[in-house]
Amino acid sequence: MGNAVTTAADCAPPEPTPGSEIVKIATAIKDGQAMQGWPGGFVPYAWGGGHGSAPGPSFGTCNWYTGPLPCRANVTFGVDCSGFARWVYHLAYGRDVLGGENTNGQLRKLTKSATGRPGDLVFYGRSPSDTRHVAVFIGDGKVINALRTGTVIRVDPIDVSRDRLPGFYRVAA
Repeated sequence: MGNAVTTAADCAPPEPTPGSEIVKIATAIKDGQAMQGWPGGFVPYAWGGGHGSAPGPSFGTCNWYTGPLPCRANVTFGVDCSGFARWVYHLAYGRDVLGGENTNGQLRKLTKSATGRPGDLVFYGRSPSDTRHVAVFIGDGKVINALRTGTVIRVDPIDVSRDRLPGFYRVAA
């Protein structure tokens, strides 16, 4: 009876939440750390990159490419925005949660969140069925993403003016 006293050594640390693991992995990739399918170094944007049979960097494609010419995607080993999200979620969940689909296909596999929390995916576009970009929300109004041709994985502010924001999404528990 009475007040029990424990020491910090008696308490096991809490299990990391999926969100914190997602942010940790996205940050490590942004910082150039070696990851499954990547020896380390900065990961370049490649239109269509990351949509191969396995998650992670791959050569991109010039099909439907609308960026600067000449198209260099098919000779760039990297990821596009949805390829990056796929890779991060695969590493966090231990399985290919999002598949090789584009942003519209990925969004359909997720559950909308009323408020964003770190680790959620932020989708941009005209509507949930017409998205153009996805990024990993890390908190404090910032995302980690593969933004466009000529960039590497990086941190950017959430830009709600960019194509409107259909919202935050996560894997259903």
